[in-house]
Amino acid sequence: MDSEREPVRVVVVDDEQLVRMALRLVIDGEPDLTVVGEAADGNAAVAVVDEQRPDVVLMDVRMPGRDGLSATRELLGRAAPPRVLILTTFDSDDLVLDALRTGALGFVLKDTQPARLLDAVRTVADGNPVLSPAATARVIAAATGPQSAHARDASREAAREQLSALTERELQTARAVADGLGNPEIARRLNIGVATVKAHTGSLFAKLAVDNRVQIALLVRDAEE
Repeated sequence: MDSEREPVRVVVVDDEQLVRMALRLVIDGEPDLTVVGEAADGNAAVAVVDEQRPDVVLMDVRMPGRDGLSATRELLGRAAPPRVLILTTFDSDDLVLDALRTGALGFVLKDTQPARLLDAVRTVADGNPVLSPAATARVIAAATGPQSAHARDASREAAREQLSALTERELQTARAVADGLGNPEIARRLNIGVATVKAHTGSLFAKLAVDNRVQIALLVRDAEE
């Protein structure tokens, strides 16, 4: 990140005060990041975002009162919304999936290592999605669940038909996305530049008619099951 840029402004939303305190300590310890507000529920989150205009919102999903999904939906429906990064313990996988469909840029587990969490905040601040390998696998498992043999066959054929529109390099990129790799990691795996990875990823969104990387991972999973 450019040292001349203003620090990324972050709002932390979680109903547990200790979690908010820990996140603030980790984030404020970085020169390029700063916590500008906290909230304990969805209504407070919307109010704090209105007041502080942060770049990134770290949003818990399940909270007393208004949940994080409802707040995310409202925030992302506005002009010039903040980037939203979902915080989860994965006791609410369905809400996480809904949040991603709503437009959240990714999700991190609450027990994520601090360095990875900070990288995730920076990545989302730059407008790029964040999916860790462990989180991706668990979301896919939650989204698919048990299926009949007929349903699996139908899903497999539909996914393979969608993926057939891809070039070989785009397909390799899709498989790397399904493995939970970020753009730099995909670039290293495929021995190409990060800009090329971004171009391939853009093609994936267009050709597959998807909104986020989880949907790409689901298609690859269905096709190769």
